[in-house]
Amino acid sequence: MSPLSSSQQSIRFGDFEVDPRSGELRKHGIRVKLQVQPFQVLQILLECPGDVVNREELQKKIWPSDTFVDFDQGLNNAVKKLREALGDDAEKPRFIETLSRRGYRFIGSVQNGAPRAVGKSDSKPASTETRLPETHRKGFGWGLALGAAAVAVLILVVSFNTAGVRDHLLGKAPAPRIESLAVLPLQNLSGDPNQEYFSDGMTDSLITDLAQIGSLKVISRTSSMQYKQTKKSLPEVARELNVDGIVEGTVQRSGDRLLITAQLIHGPSDKHLWAKSYERDLRDVFALERDVTEDVARQVQAKLGAPNQAAVAQFRPINPKALDSYLQGSYHLNRSAKGAGDEEKRKAAEYFQQAIDADPNFAPAYNGLANAHFGLMWASSQDAEMVKKAAERAVELDPAFSDARVTLGELRLCSWDFRAAEDESRRAVALNPNDANAHEILGNVLMDIGRLDEGLRESQIAQELDPNQDHLSMALYFRRDYDRAIPLLLTMIKADPDNANLHFSLFLSYAAKGMDKGAINELEAGLKLFGFSESATKIHHAFTVSGYRGAIQQNAEELEHLIVTKQLFILVNLAENYAALGDKDRAFYWLEQAYTHHDIMAAAVGFGLEVINVDPMMDPLRSDPRFKDLLRRVGLPELPLTSQEPEPSKAAISTR
Repeated sequence: MSPLSSSQQSIRFGDFEVDPRSGELRKHGIRVKLQVQPFQVLQILLECPGDVVNREELQKKIWPSDTFVDFDQGLNNAVKKLREALGDDAEKPRFIETLSRRGYRFIGSVQNGAPRAVGKSDSKPASTETRLPETHRKGFGWGLALGAAAVAVLILVVSFNTAGVRDHLLGKAPAPRIESLAVLPLQNLSGDPNQEYFSDGMTDSLITDLAQIGSLKVISRTSSMQYKQTKKSLPEVARELNVDGIVEGTVQRSGDRLLITAQLIHGPSDKHLWAKSYERDLRDVFALERDVTEDVARQVQAKLGAPNQAAVAQFRPINPKALDSYLQGSYHLNRSAKGAGDEEKRKAAEYFQQAIDADPNFAPAYNGLANAHFGLMWASSQDAEMVKKAAERAVELDPAFSDARVTLGELRLCSWDFRAAEDESRRAVALNPNDANAHEILGNVLMDIGRLDEGLRESQIAQELDPNQDHLSMALYFRRDYDRAIPLLLTMIKADPDNANLHFSLFLSYAAKGMDKGAINELEAGLKLFGFSESATKIHHAFTVSGYRGAIQQNAEELEHLIVTKQLFILVNLAENYAALGDKDRAFYWLEQAYTHHDIMAAAVGFGLEVINVDPMMDPLRSDPRFKDLLRRVGLPELPLTSQEPEPSKAAISTR
């Protein structure tokens, strides 16, 4: 497409202005949000106001003939969005007129705001030589010298722009500085809601690639994805995510062809900085993503490091079937993250296996398969073995694949190989400094082995990178800092009330702080969301009749029933309840069961023995020789209470 000349000033019509240099549409000086393709349509129509621009010409300039078979839908969507931005009506148009089966015409009154060129004078003065007195000629010589010096200084200023001096002297506003970035969910232009998994997957991949720019803070997908189809303004989004830059764009897929548009916006000012379209064969999707990443990096003036092994590996063509199955699996895996997600995880595992069958060397599919079998409510030894084999295979195929390192680090932690868990987590952080999960797993490792301050720092970094998800409350809980954990969890629950894990975390902090009613309310909420409404009802009744102790006793009985009859491996969670009740023998019985079945526990939902050294619910057991022996066998050091842990948890009901 040949855009309007960049030498032109704003083109005005009605209350609107189009700035072809910045690619912005403004109304009364305020930027109107408009995606790339609708803006391109407007540009073409403004090049020849009053003339008909036929659909074939628009297709040739914006949608090349060999690109998409659904050009009509793409054009119709673009014109629809353009009319929405202009407040125009297709039936009674003020600006964009439709000529059926022909094309479109701009019918508004256009004013070209380009500055008038300075005209040449028709008459020339006679050539006259004037002799100056000697003194004036010396002065003139000094003037030339001073002028030359000034020009030299100006050249230096323009060339080097030290500390922005050039921009200041020339009256040019410096480009907004971008040190942090969020990628909003790419819009699905296919018109098919069933293709959402594909646009979401492309968003995830772009975030992952951009996150590897070490000099740039990039918000994690779980926080960014909450702004899908948001009505909030970009300055609002930028403020909530605490970022300078926002990347937004579109995805359009037709068969094995893919078109992605991306634009970079300075979030606080809503100023458009850059936009570009990319088209590739689906097999080259990773190369396309790398192109987008490099272009965005150049725009924010961040230096991409030397291509790592992961980037090089991703340039190889990918089987479209493998890619499609992988993205389907990722979609279902992400849906499982809020709590009761075994069904979604099983679906995800099926798709990841299909991806592996289509491309046995596709490392992301193995990592997805490992995560689909990780954290299951009803786990088995087969699940535990699948996690191990799939995670190790992903790292074997791609040693620099940071996501696989995160998975392997978490697996090593749950298997009590603390040194390997720390090594894997640190390597994941080094490969992708913006990976919130990598920082959280590293923080968990450090917490569990008693390095509380270091663990807290990593958890805080994770929280900054993913502000709309909880990465910090358990670190605060383990440090007995309930007064900070509780407000954080309340904020998270307000935004995501159906997340069972958040309710259970709040139950723990309430219980440890001695807030009985609040603890039982959160316990009931979490059980209901996990699908155990009958148990929640029994606990509620027990609390009404027998108070907090009765409710915890009932909860212990419900958990024990689920473990025995349903093979639900929440053994440490059950031991916590008996420890709180003062039944040490029963607590140690279930801790020993957790030790015996630690292979399955490594894949199961809930706490494992790796946390017992810092878990406040274990405080009533710490003085018992059996606890110290268990720590030794698990490989954990015996820790004294620190200044952050001023007293044992109040969760021990026997002391009430």
